[in-house]
Amino acid sequence: MTTFNSVSTKNSVSTTELNTIATSGVATTEHRSTAQAATGVRIVRTGPRGLKNPTSDFAELLATVRDAGLLRRHRRFYIANFVVVSIAMAAAWVAFAFLRGSWFELIPAAAIGFLLTQYAFMGHESAHRQVWASPIANDFTARVLCDLFVGMSYSWWMNKHSRHHASPNTVDRDPDIERDFLVFQEKQARELRGISKWLAPRQGWIFFPALTLEGLNLHMQAFRTVFSPGHVDKRALEIVLLLIRNVGYIAVVFSFLPLGMAFAFVGVQMAVFGVYMGASFAPNHKGMPQIPADARIDFLRRQVTTSRNIHSLGSTTLMGGLNYQIEHHLFPSMARPYLRKTSELVREYCAAREVTYTSVRAFESYGIVIRYFNRVGLAARDPFDCPAAASFGR
Repeated sequence: MTTFNSVSTKNSVSTTELNTIATSGVATTEHRSTAQAATGVRIVRTGPRGLKNPTSDFAELLATVRDAGLLRRHRRFYIANFVVVSIAMAAAWVAFAFLRGSWFELIPAAAIGFLLTQYAFMGHESAHRQVWASPIANDFTARVLCDLFVGMSYSWWMNKHSRHHASPNTVDRDPDIERDFLVFQEKQARELRGISKWLAPRQGWIFFPALTLEGLNLHMQAFRTVFSPGHVDKRALEIVLLLIRNVGYIAVVFSFLPLGMAFAFVGVQMAVFGVYMGASFAPNHKGMPQIPADARIDFLRRQVTTSRNIHSLGSTTLMGGLNYQIEHHLFPSMARPYLRKTSELVREYCAAREVTYTSVRAFESYGIVIRYFNRVGLAARDPFDCPAAASFGR
């Protein structure tokens, strides 16, 4: 391992600390560096106190990672992963056929929900150019996996996810923290009315149960996107793939099973898919510091301090590499098998520069997410409510 000056890494970061880093210098020049060439991200040269050249920090780390051979493609891993998941999926459908008419059908339904999420992980990785050398091949693979296998719109997801990567946890820029069913900032909570206002202080407890509907939401977003006005890349292809997948799936399930059992099968499959997807993506940024829209912060610190890693046993397989969220944001095109080794380099590199690197266990992260949502939602309470409520969810 490359040795850097050793400084102990902190376990968490506060918004105040992040804002100090972000605003302590003034941007002077913008230039394309080695980092930009590798990631497509424009680096803003800043001059925070106590930092020699924050712009070159990522370029140095990038060179170290590249020289270690950690930016290579790993086609064999993804081919093997696809084969294993597909064999498991075929077995689940064979079980579906043999268990026809039995309530044990709900077991393969849950398995299918789990495996569809694994396909979604591979679609995500292909979209990030982690699988093939050719961008066209990666794009085609990701589109087939997302639309035909999973049943969600690749175009919708790419638009949303690209904006997230460009500005993670940045207010008014990251679509993942825009007001929706949940609110992510106290300002959003104060604007709520009616039932939403009542739910907000309890939204942390509602979050995971609500994920049972996330699968349905993703399918609805898919059709809303491809049939909406405006530009949609390869719209006709997406419509065909989505119709084949979703209409075909419903036709098979309702043709083979009694009506009530068919609804139960689809409900269980969708619930498992939604919860699994949400439980894999939620720990990555929720509850981490949010960056003001006008703050200037260099690429390394923007990506690292707003992301959270998960180091529980088996998390790389179960979360499709998303557990190494810091490394994924620094090197989006890095193949999953190289993330663990890279995390060792990044952790040591950040420690040497006193850049906060956060890594926790899975259930600890879920607790952080719940408390964060409850705390933010408290702002929806009327000013004359009991002051003691301010401690709720902390």
